[in-house]
Amino acid sequence: MTISPQRHQRVDVADVLRGFAVLAIILLHAIEHFNFYQFPDTSGQPAWLTFADKAIWNGLFFMFGGKAYAIFALLFGFSFFIQHDNQRMRGNDFRLRFCWRLVLLFIIGQVNAAFFTGEVLVLYSLVGFVLVPTCRLSTKKVLTISAICLLQPICVYQIIRAILDPAYTIPDIDDGPFWAATFAVQNGGSFLETVKVNLWEGQLASLAWAWEHGRVLQTAGLFLAGMIIGRNGWFRRENLHIWGKTLAAAIISFFPLYGLNNMVGDYIGNPNILIPLKIILSSLANVCFMAILVCGVIFGYYRTSRLSHTLSLLIPYGKMSMTNYVTQGIIGSLIYYNWGFHLQMGIAGSEIIGIVIFLVQYALCRIWLDRHSHGPLEYLWKKATWIEFPFHSKKGRKP
Repeated sequence: MTISPQRHQRVDVADVLRGFAVLAIILLHAIEHFNFYQFPDTSGQPAWLTFADKAIWNGLFFMFGGKAYAIFALLFGFSFFIQHDNQRMRGNDFRLRFCWRLVLLFIIGQVNAAFFTGEVLVLYSLVGFVLVPTCRLSTKKVLTISAICLLQPICVYQIIRAILDPAYTIPDIDDGPFWAATFAVQNGGSFLETVKVNLWEGQLASLAWAWEHGRVLQTAGLFLAGMIIGRNGWFRRENLHIWGKTLAAAIISFFPLYGLNNMVGDYIGNPNILIPLKIILSSLANVCFMAILVCGVIFGYYRTSRLSHTLSLLIPYGKMSMTNYVTQGIIGSLIYYNWGFHLQMGIAGSEIIGIVIFLVQYALCRIWLDRHSHGPLEYLWKKATWIEFPFHSKKGRKP
């Protein structure tokens, strides 16, 4: 008789992917000045530097814009499955505890948002509740719901409605005043003024942007896809054939979607059709390119010994992904916002700063994990997750 395992073993390639995603995020956020789009006058700089600035900006956004966050979201759903299934194997129900865990994530996200308006943890904490009612559905049903979310059904409805009714206008969220308020404190506010605006106008602006650009439904779809990956054990070496098929499908799909997204504006003049159509195309193109990146990391880790060694160096960084992600926002705010150093830096120079932040964080991760099993925020989140409440049974207290 086979004895059921009591917990899933940690999957190293998932930590590699987390480290890869958070590294890509800091490289992007550094050149954006952490949502503070103010740059020095570059009219007098050498032509080669202007070229470098443009190449870095366009190259990084093509490679990682909308994709690094998507990898992070995919792994969020995967982590939920591991935690839920570990408890299931002990005969416990993790769903209510996960709801509390999302409340804690919301609080952590607010701390992050006080410094950086573009953070995603608050969005994850809200959208994460989709995992609770779906985690016991069949894989086919979860896959169907995930696909529907990724296909942006609200945008599909808007397109059909606009085609059938020429007078129809898509709803518009007037988030301009919120972004203006955040820019004003980034450029001239004190620390307390920055925190106050970031926690209200900044959060409204960030969530409105996520809704308007299809990130809410896309995040839900990726959470569910990550749960399916965990349920089927697709991150294990023996399931590489799944990623081969995924890679082929992603490559075949990405280029038509990317091309259509770039050219569709030349043929459709009605913004009530064009805007939701471009959201669908860009969202799907980003998911396909994200899948290409994930497949590349997985094949590199499992199939190429030299590349596997290089990628495995990201494991410590991935194990402390939350700590690294939150501290990136704090450091970036300190460097670029008025309450801190208010540094005026071009794109190439900003990217060097981003690389330095990564290298410092990476070194600290190696030192920390030599002495601890979790990063600081990861440890606090785990400990707070398993706080006992008076109404909660002691059964299944802690994994």
